Amino acid sequence: MDPRTISVADYTYELPSERIAQQPLADRDGGRLLLLRRGGISDHRFRELPALLPPRTLLVMNDTRVVHARLAFRRATGALIECMVLTPAEERPIEQALLDRGAAEWWCMVGNAKRWKGEELVAERSGNSLRMRSIRAMGGEHLVRFEWTHEAPFLEVLSAFGDLPLPPYMKRQATDQDDARYNTVFAERDGSVAAPTASLHLSTGLLGSFERRGVRTARVTLHVGAGTFLPVKSPTMAGHAMHTEQVRVPLDTVRALRRQLDVGPIVPVGTTALRTIESLYWCGAERLMGDRSKPPSVDVAQWSPYDGVEQPSVSDALGALEADMVEHGMAAITGRTALLIAPGYRFRLASGLITNFHQPNSTLLLLVAALVGPEWRRIYDHALRSGYRFLSYGDGSLLLPDEGVDNRAG
Repeated sequence: MDPRTISVADYTYELPSERIAQQPLADRDGGRLLLLRRGGISDHRFRELPALLPPRTLLVMNDTRVVHARLAFRRATGALIECMVLTPAEERPIEQALLDRGAAEWWCMVGNAKRWKGEELVAERSGNSLRMRSIRAMGGEHLVRFEWTHEAPFLEVLSAFGDLPLPPYMKRQATDQDDARYNTVFAERDGSVAAPTASLHLSTGLLGSFERRGVRTARVTLHVGAGTFLPVKSPTMAGHAMHTEQVRVPLDTVRALRRQLDVGPIVPVGTTALRTIESLYWCGAERLMGDRSKPPSVDVAQWSPYDGVEQPSVSDALGALEADMVEHGMAAITGRTALLIAPGYRFRLASGLITNFHQPNSTLLLLVAALVGPEWRRIYDHALRSGYRFLSYGDGSLLLPDEGVDNRAG
């Protein structure tokens, strides 16, 4: 199957609004967990996860942190202008751009943009001020220049003036509780505007249980963009432009993934971790076929897996990436991915997935369908009938497809 021909209408379902979780549960690991294994579905709790994982599993987790990316300004007319800070104007890492002082230029989504003429707006907080003005608009986003006079990096400015950007389907303002609960307990690298939600279920106690049961973990970073909430509006996937997100993978994780090919399953915690490790394969494959004199970086296009390029074994692809990183003295590889995973995709590293329940007509639902096939509908029907909570603060699933992935295949 070529994903470009997929009819999005075949991958949707009815989600009643009352099934969308608006608040987190009292305990992170108290959420419900649907298990798909060997064609059977059973109901559990996240605190049971260590016992449910296959022996010698490697869990891959996304250590991004959600920042206070939602800013609010008022025009002289009183009109409220909301600004969601997305990506820096220049091609550079988000984490680096968040350290800018005095001024910064970022691409932003602007709410109520039709009522804003681009003039300078000012917000005041604790005796400090933040100014913003529009430089230009393109593709539904605004390039915005921010200026402030107090001595602070942009990350601290956002923390002082901004709010945590809860998803639009949560019909409420963020609270102090969300600062903790809409981030993972292992969040380390600032830069997301949305959480890697499957990992929100992992408590510190659960992480300790993994270690005691011999379940190993590895870290990657994918800074989640606002595009993760965008539904597919075109009739087929050929008309959908996948959003691009920045990634970072330590050398130690590349090595752990390559060793794991001969040890046991690789199970990403969340779709962001899955897309990151699958992107590594395509990055390594490109290294094998191209110029290896320059330091490697991740740059995976939406349709890379589907354009008939040569596909080496996973071991060879990761081996090339590891060797090149060592050759160039790199502690981590960085870059960006727009990889679309949809039915027709053949997984290279992921043997399963821990994930929440996703919106209808979304690329995340297509990813789940790519992993489990037509079973996705039975999974969602069961979750709806059984009272599972949906989306970011909702319950989740452990998906272990019937047929394992041969990670050594070409």
